[in-house]
Formats: sequence, structure tokens, C-alpha cells
Amino acid sequence: MDAPDIEVSSPPTDGISSLTFSPVANLLAVSSWDSAVRIYDVQPTGVAIPKASYNHEGPVLSVDWSKDGNSVVSGGTDKAARLYNIATGQTTQVAAHDEPIKSVKFLDGQSGILATGSWDKTIKYWDLRSPQPIGTVQLPERVYSMDTRGDLLVAATADRNISIFNLNEPTRIFKHAISPLKWQTRVVSCFIDSQGYAIGSIEGRVGIQYIDDKEVAKCFSFKCHRDESKNVYSVNAISFHPLYGTFSTAGADGTISFWDKDSKQRLKSFPKSNGTISATAFNGTGNIFAYSVSYDWTKGYKFQASEGQVNKVMLHAVKDEDVKPRPPKKR
Repeated sequence: MDAPDIEVSSPPTDGISSLTFSPVANLLAVSSWDSAVRIYDVQPTGVAIPKASYNHEGPVLSVDWSKDGNSVVSGGTDKAARLYNIATGQTTQVAAHDEPIKSVKFLDGQSGILATGSWDKTIKYWDLRSPQPIGTVQLPERVYSMDTRGDLLVAATADRNISIFNLNEPTRIFKHAISPLKWQTRVVSCFIDSQGYAIGSIEGRVGIQYIDDKEVAKCFSFKCHRDESKNVYSVNAISFHPLYGTFSTAGADGTISFWDKDSKQRLKSFPKSNGTISATAFNGTGNIFAYSVSYDWTKGYKFQASEGQVNKVMLHAVKDEDVKPRPPKKR
């Protein structure tokens, strides 16, 4: 029998946009439409204690940790990225765009280099020691989702565009693609080996895409987050397990599943939550999985009065057998 998932106390008061764990400790940063970023310290018992919080001047859309775990960065509708120092409690603005910042990501292997993706149709790279960006890239459309791993950065924009970067040349689009899915992109997430990415859309479908042209035969898409009444739900979040490279999907149907892309099978299904799942994250060792039950606005503003009242962050103790890759099923 699975242990019950633990609810985090003192959660955000409005929609939860992003979750991320520190790479070096079980500290969880949570960004919200209530204009705040909250940091929780997850104890060995699984109980999360509120540790700190700081504010933007508008809803916060994305949060990430520095690689050393010393600071948190966040981006929001105030068109700014802000850096919070864990030790000092100080917040400083470290980036600016002409429109809201949808995604903030620290780059792997490059100390203190931050990428920000915005609705102003650009990605900017920032050295935190300098007030001006060290590089800017024009994209086809507004950034909806962005992820990076190793030398790979993938930005998914409006109109189903995907811009792929080799970070050895960060200001040049290495490859341009159109989403393999027919409808609007909700999320993109890089494989842990940087060889490709998973993409989720509003139509209850996930695409597994490899970067190298020689690997094209391994690309595939699959249906998920649909129900027996043929309702189709948005895939809102995809998180890869840091050790095994298996992954989670979470959706507007209130369900979460773990998958193995290599053997093409589902590893685990979670019980349905009492609301849409807006964001997910594994911790650095992959034994805690955090998810937020929070309205994702899929049904529009009319449902905010009912569904928008639930904003919960839940912690799930991950069992090894639920995330370990499995051999392909014999057909």
C-alpha cells in the first residue's frame, strides 16, 4: 500500500505556476499567480516547513534554482527576473524583457549564466555579474515553455514552433522544428541525456523527439490524459526522473502517470486529484515527487470561482519500482 501523499502547509493563495527542487537539498521553490515565490524545507519525514518567501510586482510564471543551491531565480508578468539569495534573504532584479517572462533557467556547466524566455519573442542570456544581457535571440513567436539540459536548450513557442539550441553557440538557432502534435504546446522537457525532449499539448498527447536526424525512427507520440467519455485534457507538466530518465506527465484531468519512453509503457498511475495538476518536479535524488493541484484555466475564467479555490502542493514518496525502466513487453 502506498503511503498517502503529504500536503504542504501554507501553500500559495492563487494559481501555482511552477515547482522546482534545489539540486543540493530538499528545498522546494514554488511560484504563484499571487505574485510570490515560496521556499519550503522538506524534512526527512516528508513534512514541508515554510522557509522563506519573496515577491514580484505581478504574477510569477517560472522559478529555478542555481546549480549550487545558493539562490532561486524567478520570472513573471512584471517583465523582470529576480534572484533571491538563500543565505542573506536579499532579492535583486537580474533580467528584464519588454513583455512577461514565461521561463527562467540556469544553464548546466556554466556558472551563473541564466536564460530567460519571454512573450516578447526573445530568449536573453544573462551573466549575473552584468546588468545587460550577454546574448539575445529572436524567436518566431512568444515563449510558452523552455527547458535545458547539458548543451541542449529547447524553446517551445506559440504557433507550435520549436527552437532548438546547441549552447556551444547559444545565440544561433541550431534547428527549427514544428511540433509533432497538432495543437497548442503546453510544456517541453529535455531528456536527462540531452539527446531529445518530450513535448505535451492541450490535446492529451505527448511527443518524444530526438535531436539527431539519425534517431528519427525513435520519435513517436502517444495519447494520454483522456477519459472513457472521450474527453481530451491538456498535458500541463512533464518531469524527467534525474537518475533513470523515465518521466511523469500531469494533466487537466487531475491525473499523473509515470512512463518509460524506451520500452513505451506506463509505469504507474496516480489516483485522480480533486483538481487540475498545474506543475510537477522530482527532487535531486528522485525519491520525492512534488505536484500542484491548482486551476490551470483550461475551462476559462467562469470556472475560477469554483475550481480556482483549490491550491495545494503535494509530496509523493517515490518507490524505485515505479520509476525504474522496464524491459519492453513481449508482443
